[in-house]
Amino acid sequence: MNESNYSEVSEFIFLGLSTYRPTQYFLFAFSIISYAITFLGNFSVVFIVIFDPHLHSPMYFLLANLSFVDFCFSTSTVPKLISDLYSDHSIISIQSCIFQMFVLHLLGGCEMVLLVAMAWDRYVAICKPLYYLTIMNPRMCFLLLIGAWIIGLIHSVAQLAFVVHLPFCASNEIDSFYCDLPRFIKLACIDTYRMEFLVTADSGLISLSTFFLLIMSYIFILFTVRKQSLGSLSKALSTLSAHISVVILFFGPCIFVYIWPFPTVPVDKFLAILDFMIIPILNLAIYTLRNKDMKVAMRRLSVQLLNKKNIC
Repeated sequence: MNESNYSEVSEFIFLGLSTYRPTQYFLFAFSIISYAITFLGNFSVVFIVIFDPHLHSPMYFLLANLSFVDFCFSTSTVPKLISDLYSDHSIISIQSCIFQMFVLHLLGGCEMVLLVAMAWDRYVAICKPLYYLTIMNPRMCFLLLIGAWIIGLIHSVAQLAFVVHLPFCASNEIDSFYCDLPRFIKLACIDTYRMEFLVTADSGLISLSTFFLLIMSYIFILFTVRKQSLGSLSKALSTLSAHISVVILFFGPCIFVYIWPFPTVPVDKFLAILDFMIIPILNLAIYTLRNKDMKVAMRRLSVQLLNKKNIC
């Protein structure tokens, strides 16, 4: 198509999750509740880890950063969804759409690496306990965190480098509630086959590689614990099964959306809800509420706050 024939598109319209009003009311209430839990829960984790000296260890340092990333990941889409459901006016500019995709891929890549770092932390703690504090020293924790953000940034920039200047001249409707890179590319007025392939290869590579690293680390942990005692093995299985469930639920949608060649809109929307509203709460429940030290720290903080309130 000649550039002179372009009718330039400056904004996109989200078609949302449903046009059925009762369903929209339910989604509005569900979104508010899930975001409130995500906000309060994850910020509580960050607050407790920072101010409780008993939790100043590598595992909780990584957990606090995971909670922060989960909160930011949910914030990148859910408040906009709540606003759109309330006002029934779902419009986003191209610049905001690109920025949203940048943030999503930055945080998504960062979270994948953080999950690998947390699995590595557990592997060292269980398989090399005598060297744990030597290996997982503050410098190593800081490097893991910086590495997670750098890898996320590289992944996001690589994804968006070729799409920021795409021309849009026809449809401006996105059948979703957020800017999704595959759908964004398909709206362009040029042949985007190669671009779609590069995006799929990039996202598929980081998703699959980190997923297999996580699974392999869990397998190594189970084999190491198996040599110790049946009690230790059953305890490890109980803990790791919950972690593996979260990993599968987190990576499953990413792998499905970017690798499955025949996307279906209802499935994609369900997976998006899973990613932005359910996974942050599951991470909170499994990595925090099932953790004995974290529950003790929560009770200790609650007692301190109540005592201060009574003194005042």
